Amino acid sequence: MTHRSTALRRTTRTAVALTASGSFLFAGTAAAGAAGSLDLPALGSIGAGSSAPAVAETPRLATIDNFRDVAGPGYETTQGLRMRPGVFYRSNAVVPGDDDLAALETLGLSAIYDVRTDEEVAGKPDRLPAGASYVRVPILSGDLAGAAFALQSPDEGREFMREMNRSFVNDPAARAGFATLLTGLADTTGPQLFHCTAGKDRTGWAAALLQTIAGVPRDTVMADYLLTNEYTAASMETTLQGLATRYGQERADIFAPMIGVDASYLQASFDEVETEYGTIDNYLRDGLGLSDLTLAKLKLALVL
Repeated sequence: MTHRSTALRRTTRTAVALTASGSFLFAGTAAAGAAGSLDLPALGSIGAGSSAPAVAETPRLATIDNFRDVAGPGYETTQGLRMRPGVFYRSNAVVPGDDDLAALETLGLSAIYDVRTDEEVAGKPDRLPAGASYVRVPILSGDLAGAAFALQSPDEGREFMREMNRSFVNDPAARAGFATLLTGLADTTGPQLFHCTAGKDRTGWAAALLQTIAGVPRDTVMADYLLTNEYTAASMETTLQGLATRYGQERADIFAPMIGVDASYLQASFDEVETEYGTIDNYLRDGLGLSDLTLAKLKLALVL
């Protein structure tokens, strides 16, 4: 490994909270233990024996452009079942305009989990729909701007993102945060939403874990992860234009890999799971410390 590669890895590990289009960099630019009881989350109007979820189609939100259902249209699992829409939603920062706020309120959200750092929240606080409780689960922190501006090429930007995704698995504080988030989702009734700033990195890993717990094939998980590039294409372009104006095109090109997502980013998390734990099941149980009960609650909530 070269000295620059070693230094990049060290710098990345000290700034593992990069949100890749979060407020730190782009401010100013456009844009239970096993003994518990197994109480299932309330699932809206889904009745016993229903073969399809009785939920409204997930709205596309102009002011929260990466808002979507973790279940997609009802992703099929390897067991021939389908994920249950209308239970868990994911998004970027929850700052809806009036029309989008009204759309959110039709979903009956019981809780919103915000995994952003204190600095991110201060720069763009959530605007909550009626009836939703607000739960902070900060995941990761660091000298974000300094690390990003130390990068010297787009390739270093891509490796920065891969290393950040590895940190979701190998960093104890990150594991504790994801454990708290997944446990909260399992123990809270009603539809719920979780988000970071861009809705793609910390949020993307949490969504991938839920889909994997449900039994969705890896290629479907990856395809869903990459939808960020489709959902946020317009805002990414605006952000890149703002960066080029503010810092120059060369610096904007270095930042570009951090704005969206790439298959290698999520794959880095899964590869780190294999390296550190062997299997996802070991990571969930040993790395995150999730109980059989918590995993069972999630599976039952996730799958029809």
